Amino acid sequence: MSVTMLALVLLVAPPPDGLSATLSPPAAQSGDLAARPLAAGRGGEVIAALEQASRTNPHDAAVLINLGIAYAQQGDDTKARAAFEAALACHEVVELDIADGTATDSRRLARRALKMLERGEFRPADERNQKLTLRN
Repeated sequence: MSVTMLALVLLVAPPPDGLSATLSPPAAQSGDLAARPLAAGRGGEVIAALEQASRTNPHDAAVLINLGIAYAQQGDDTKARAAFEAALACHEVVELDIADGTATDSRRLARRALKMLERGEFRPADERNQKLTLRN
């Protein structure tokens, strides 16, 4: 999956009031909830900032989804699944803008992220290609 495809689930909605103050660079760039580093496959750079944001507001689906993506990029599927499931379980369903310019609700996006995790789509392309086999 290309970075463009991955960007389909990266949130670019503005953070809730006061959240940007809890995010440290590069996560706080333009209030993008760390979408740029995640789209570049550098989730490890923003995990600490997203974890802090999640502790500040544990029911913020946008933060939870991006935290799940960061974990998945680092190969921690267990934590990624937990973050996506927490986003899915949030009581408030919110409309989120995503990187491809469309909008969707947070639960739909969390379900989509879980499916991508199951398919291994957050892994680097070279790692995914090593798991493919040729059949005659």
